[in-house]
Amino acid sequence: MKKEKCAIAVSALLCLSAGVSAQDTLKKKELNEVVVSATRSEKSLNDVGRSITVVTADDIKKSGATSISELLTQQEGIYVVGAGQNPGMTSSIFTRGANSNQTVILIDGVRITDPSAINNSIDVAELSLANISRIEIVRGSHSTLYGSSAIGGVVNIITKKADKPGLSVDAMLLAGTFGEGTSEISENVYIDYALKNGFYVGAEVYNTNVNGQNATVDSIKAPVYKHPDMGDDFSKLDWVAKAGFKNAKFDVYASYKQTRQVTDIDKGAFRDDDNYTLDFKRSLFTYGASYKINEKLSVSYIGGLSDMKRIAIDDSSVVDSAGDFDRQYVKGIYEGKIMSNELQANYNMKGLNIVLGGGLYNESMNVNTSFYYYNMWGFPAGYEEIKSSLDSAAPKSSTANVFLHADLGGELISEKAKWFTLSGGLRMSSHNVFGTNVTYEINPSFKIAETGLLYLTYATGFNAPSLYQLYDPTKYYTWDTQYTTGLTRGNKKLGPETSKTFEIGFKQKISNVNLSAAYFNTVVENVIEYVYLWDKNVPVNMLGQGFSDDYRGDTYINAGTMTTQGVELGISSRLAEKIIVSANVSLVSGKLKYSPADINPEQTGGNHVQVYNSGSFVTKEVEVSGLSRRPSTANLSLTYMPVKILSLRADVRYVGSRGDVYYESTLGPYGALGTVSVEQYTLLDLSAAVKIWKGLSAGLRVANVTDKQYYEINGFSTRGRSFYGNVRYSF
Repeated sequence: MKKEKCAIAVSALLCLSAGVSAQDTLKKKELNEVVVSATRSEKSLNDVGRSITVVTADDIKKSGATSISELLTQQEGIYVVGAGQNPGMTSSIFTRGANSNQTVILIDGVRITDPSAINNSIDVAELSLANISRIEIVRGSHSTLYGSSAIGGVVNIITKKADKPGLSVDAMLLAGTFGEGTSEISENVYIDYALKNGFYVGAEVYNTNVNGQNATVDSIKAPVYKHPDMGDDFSKLDWVAKAGFKNAKFDVYASYKQTRQVTDIDKGAFRDDDNYTLDFKRSLFTYGASYKINEKLSVSYIGGLSDMKRIAIDDSSVVDSAGDFDRQYVKGIYEGKIMSNELQANYNMKGLNIVLGGGLYNESMNVNTSFYYYNMWGFPAGYEEIKSSLDSAAPKSSTANVFLHADLGGELISEKAKWFTLSGGLRMSSHNVFGTNVTYEINPSFKIAETGLLYLTYATGFNAPSLYQLYDPTKYYTWDTQYTTGLTRGNKKLGPETSKTFEIGFKQKISNVNLSAAYFNTVVENVIEYVYLWDKNVPVNMLGQGFSDDYRGDTYINAGTMTTQGVELGISSRLAEKIIVSANVSLVSGKLKYSPADINPEQTGGNHVQVYNSGSFVTKEVEVSGLSRRPSTANLSLTYMPVKILSLRADVRYVGSRGDVYYESTLGPYGALGTVSVEQYTLLDLSAAVKIWKGLSAGLRVANVTDKQYYEINGFSTRGRSFYGNVRYSF
């Protein structure tokens, strides 16, 4: 990095750390924290027999993270692809080796996803760190309480509520750079006002503008004229308003949030594009009310309505030394809507906690794409237009559910048995396409002395097929219908992916040391795969030869079994009055297995099945070892406080080697996805925070100190040595 660049970065009033001292934060963490996401009721963190992490607002401030992707990837069991790439790049979450659409993301208990995405997974880059009170992470299958997708875990983002009468303000200005020609500037202002009688109102605005780096890696060596953009930029504006009333019996609120972001993207790995943009907008309205009937019984209601639209435009670009254009213009409009409503009752007494509830979850989506190809004479002399739409399919789904969860303490029988707790639950879900699904869990836990807990969990889960996988009307056809199967790409006969998870874990507090350990094994059956179909009457080794027409189209089917297993270890301690250390290690492995016996011929017409994800033909049992983008990871954080107003911190992150995918034209007649190895890497971040004056803090963070060159995804660039900072004022 040039000296001038360093001077600019350092002079930007730098800090990405806390506005409170690390000592104050530590004292808060040592309190007996209460969590709600693990059991849908308030319960002490140390009494819950699940693997849980709570990230507070103070933790977020001192973490140095500039995005939720960065923050989550610091937690054990989680790897977020895209966290270290150019800001705005698509970020996918992988929890405990589960697929990217098998982790539930909630905002105040309301599920947030993208119904217009192919697999219904959310882009984590959409979320910002604005308006967050705390984040509760529950690892492991949790479909009994949260329904579809909760196979890998649950991430519940709990937003702010005014907690003291009067006016409160929190304002932050951030500036930074992460490579030559790059800059990032963010502003965030939060204001709330609360009356003594319990009424409150709050609002927040978060804005960020990024002059980014080229998001792809330039590997083209051929002597052609290339016209790469100097950087892929990103802008984001979030604003939120929330009002409510809270007292000893009532808690009522309503919140509206709007997210708008524009991202420069590229065609794919190693394929730059200087005229490809993604314009995303989501409006989210959430609401809730709870009433405490008496000391034992309470009822609550939560709901949400989400409306999102994503517009992708790929204009033509210069592609050769003569200045010729590819003469293409592609526009896609992707829309999705979610409506969620749930009612639950909680009964709590000594040794017994019962949660009973039910709700309705609706999704709908639509996609309209236009493809223009300008002929050799250009526009307006002539052009071809191809349009496609899902209007006729009217993709939508509805899921109704009822659930019951109970914690039974041993003290119901005898005080001598209070060391034992048996938790369990049952959920019945009714989906308008695939019908009824039942999930359950059994979770015994055992107190070891006063501060230790040993627990076991056996839980089932499910993941519903996406609207695209169910309804895409695309159909393969030829001039002679004898070569077609009549099957569409979308498959309404798809069943849900179903899982079985076994977990054993232990957590212990010894003096000022907190320890945790867990082993898990998850088997997901009926995995939904995108496949090619080939003529069943032609041997596999003869497909695609000569002028034969062997292709029979593509579709989605329930095809395989995925197994993941791993070990997670965590430790946090105050080694001395001025030194705090925390670390976690996550080891994960997985495999996929396909068998002809597991494939329903009604979904394939009895034809040969080639799995696009690996290129394998399922004519016999096939096993694929290793899962793409699911590495083992380790994190280490060390904080030193030489004086009360100053905090120094070092963070080390290790990511193990893993496989990634790329298109391999030699895999079968039409090609498929092959696997390439991506190297391991280790990153070092350093930060300093200083409390300048009451409510005013400042500092410095240097990320990727060694300027390590690494990949998260093969073919996409990551950020080099980065300088960030902010000033924050709160009162």
